[in-house]
Amino acid sequence: MSTLVAQKQLAALIASALEQIIDQGMLNISDLPEINLEIPRDKSHGDFASNIALVLAKPAGKKPREIAEMIVENIDDQKFIDKVDIAGPGFINFFLSDQWLYNVLERIEAEKLDYGSSNFGAGEKVLLEFVSANPVGPMNIVNARAAAIGDTLARLFKASGYFVATEYYVNDAGVQTEIFGKSLLSRYRQINNPDYPFPDDGYPGDYIVDLAHELLNQNTALDWMTEDEQIEFCRTWGIDRMVDSQRQDLLDFNVKFDRWFRERELHQAKALENIIKILTERGYIYEAEGAKWFRSTAFGDDKDRVIIKNDGTYTYVTADIAYHYDKLKRGFTKLIDLLGPDHHGYIGRMKAAVQALGYSEDTLEILILQYVALLRDGQQVKMSKRAGEFITLKELLAEVGKDAARYFFIMRSLDSHLDFDLTLAAEQSSENPVYYIQYAHARICSIIRQAGAQSIAVKSVKDVSLQLLNHETEIDLMKKLAELPEEILLSTIERAPHRIARYALDLASLFHSFYTHCYIIGEKEELRDARLVLISCVRIVLERVLTLLGVSAPERM
Repeated sequence: MSTLVAQKQLAALIASALEQIIDQGMLNISDLPEINLEIPRDKSHGDFASNIALVLAKPAGKKPREIAEMIVENIDDQKFIDKVDIAGPGFINFFLSDQWLYNVLERIEAEKLDYGSSNFGAGEKVLLEFVSANPVGPMNIVNARAAAIGDTLARLFKASGYFVATEYYVNDAGVQTEIFGKSLLSRYRQINNPDYPFPDDGYPGDYIVDLAHELLNQNTALDWMTEDEQIEFCRTWGIDRMVDSQRQDLLDFNVKFDRWFRERELHQAKALENIIKILTERGYIYEAEGAKWFRSTAFGDDKDRVIIKNDGTYTYVTADIAYHYDKLKRGFTKLIDLLGPDHHGYIGRMKAAVQALGYSEDTLEILILQYVALLRDGQQVKMSKRAGEFITLKELLAEVGKDAARYFFIMRSLDSHLDFDLTLAAEQSSENPVYYIQYAHARICSIIRQAGAQSIAVKSVKDVSLQLLNHETEIDLMKKLAELPEEILLSTIERAPHRIARYALDLASLFHSFYTHCYIIGEKEELRDARLVLISCVRIVLERVLTLLGVSAPERM
């Protein structure tokens, strides 16, 4: 039984008690409100508390404490509930028997790394698009935060019963790619002619120089082409190399996309022309000032959007609409885009486009990430000398490693500004949260190895005396284990992977407290065996949540 199941069972018992009271004519209310139960901060107030009596007081015309007393008198349960108290003006505090916690251990042993999963999503097809950085430079820290959060969200959606696919949209057909091609050609020419001019709006990073040397070493027939052909070759060849580099950086970050969608595929398939035709037929395209406009204000956007400029070229909005239509045609019923902090204006136009195409506004959900600031020794890190921009993902991984990087990016809500402390992330101490969590997992593995060395096996939950697990730290651990299914579900529903990061840290802290107060291998056999089962379940759940975060669960540290 999980915390969520316990809450539902208690709510059902309360509802049943209320129905009896109503049938007896002791309470006159037409509709029962939702019965909420919360976990009290003060342990002395029980395992769960409900304010239902206070909610019903006004419509029933009775004092809340009087209603609470009637509810308590009519609750019928001999095994699940140990004690019920009424506190203050009418709060009902429930103290459960420890058996529900022992049931949690049985469930963890049975489900192992699937513990906490549910079928809440009922297989709904969700397409999660994230990162989608321009392919004209290396991954930066904003891209890295999007990658960590997006990948963790995908893992949470899968755990919550959704069919989820992940996608990276490569903007390889825009003006920025032409500038990139010119920048690469210029650096290529400068290898033998240092005075060759560099574009005023070119990309200055040293990675362009590296690409130019790689291009030279391939002995291409570049010099035999016209200038326009040279620029086009450098554009396509260089973009492909950058995409390969970005893909590898993300793999090193434990992020693997189901599909890399190239914008040029849309152009080759005439998808932009098709989307304009569809929107025109639906009456949402008009001409003004020599351009074609999408009437997005019909769906609440703050202004209409240009689709084809007066020079006949498409705007980026056109390709974005065509891309989202392609997603929908593939059968996805929920599209989630994870975008950077400068994309707030994107929301209205794209939601308008989805509606103009005949879909519900809620079909598209856009999540906006906030900025990241890197700190080292308390000082903000400004620029990367190597990349000519903010520090790259590759540089970050070299300094702090994949696990710390992912955890630090996830540990704050995505709509919160993040100060990433490089010094702390690189530390191997209890001050570093990801090290602290991983050390809890490794410590449990060490205890189990020590037991094995003494021919002590971890028994099945059914073969130990779980009632011996009654120390305060043991109860706290089991209660925290019971919370995971609800945490996974809420993290999914609220798009809040930081909840799992916090849960992992809390669980590790409770384990370290337990280990400080309770012996294991040195205890009497029955208690030793029960505690080995408990820490084995803690280990499983720690691995489970670290895997959801895309962080490794080391057995030795």
